[in-house]
Amino acid sequence: MPANRFSIVITAYNQREFIRDAIDSALAQTVSAKEVIVVDDASGDGTAQILREYGDAIRLAHLEENCGAIGARNHGASLATGDYIVFLDGDDAFMPWALEFYEKIIEERNPMLILGRRLWIKGAIPPVTDAILPTKVELVDYDSPMSKDRPVGLSASTFIVDRKAFQDAGGWTPGIFYQDIPDIVTKLGYSGRLIVVDLPFTVFYRVHSGNSIHSVLPFVKTVHALLESERAGRYPGGRAHRFERYAWLGGVVFFWTKAGLKAGCYKDSLRLAGSGFPMILAGIARRLAVRLKGRRPVESIDFKYENRAACTVANGEQFS
Repeated sequence: MPANRFSIVITAYNQREFIRDAIDSALAQTVSAKEVIVVDDASGDGTAQILREYGDAIRLAHLEENCGAIGARNHGASLATGDYIVFLDGDDAFMPWALEFYEKIIEERNPMLILGRRLWIKGAIPPVTDAILPTKVELVDYDSPMSKDRPVGLSASTFIVDRKAFQDAGGWTPGIFYQDIPDIVTKLGYSGRLIVVDLPFTVFYRVHSGNSIHSVLPFVKTVHALLESERAGRYPGGRAHRFERYAWLGGVVFFWTKAGLKAGCYKDSLRLAGSGFPMILAGIARRLAVRLKGRRPVESIDFKYENRAACTVANGEQFS
C-alpha cells in the first residue's frame, strides 16, 4: 500500500455542531495509509477554534473568504497526495469500516470511481448495531460511469475518486453546487471503471435544517447548467457517445422535473422538461433497452469487519 492510499477531504462552513463527528470518524479509520485534510470555509461560528484543537492530527486549511462547498472541496483536493480522494461533508460521518472496505474494492477491482451508500439519520450519530455491521457486500461493476444502468443515490460524502482522474477532469465545476455530483460523474464519464455499492453502508448522512436538499428550486434551475455543458461539447465522449450522455442526463432531468412539480415549482419544472425533452426521450429509450437486455448483475463479495471495538460510540455521539 502506498504512503497515502487515501486523502480524506472534509469541508466545513459554520458546522460547529457537527464537525467533531466528521473528523473523529475519519481519524478512527483503521486504514493507516491516509491523510485527513480539513478545509474551513471562513466559518464564523467557532468551527475554526474546534479545528485547531486537533493539532497535527489533521492538515488544516483555513480560507479567509467563504468560497462555497465547491471551492472548498477543490482547495482540499489540491492539497491531496493520496491515490484516491474521499470527500466528506462536515455534517456527515464515516462508519468505522468505510476506508477498509474501500481498500478492499480498490485492491480487487482497481476502479476509477466508487459510489458508496449512505444511511440517512437525524440528530446524533447512532450506535453501530448488528443491523448495519457489514456481513456481505453487494456491488455492480461498470466499465465506465456512462454505462451505469440503474439509479443510485448521489452524495459528495460517498464519492471516492482516483486523484489523477479527478484532476484531469478539472475537479468540481464552479457554480454547479446543486448538481455537483451529476456534473462530475459526467465529466468522468469515460475515465475508467465505476463501482456502485449497494451494501454495506459506509457513511452516516445527517439530515438537518441546513441541508441543501430542503430547497428543490435551486436543484431544478441548476440542471440547465448541465444541459448547457452538454450542448457546448464540454463533456467527454464526443458524438459517438452522445446517446449515452443524453440518456444519463435525461434521468437527471426527469427526476428533478418530477421533484419540482411535487414541490409546486410548476413553471420552472415545465421549462426544464421542455429544455431537456430530447434527453428524457433518450433516457426512456435506454431504460426500455435495459429492460429487454437486463441490467448489469449485482455481485456479492466477501467482506466482514472484525474490529468491533472501533464500533463503540462514546457518549452516543463520537467514535472512540
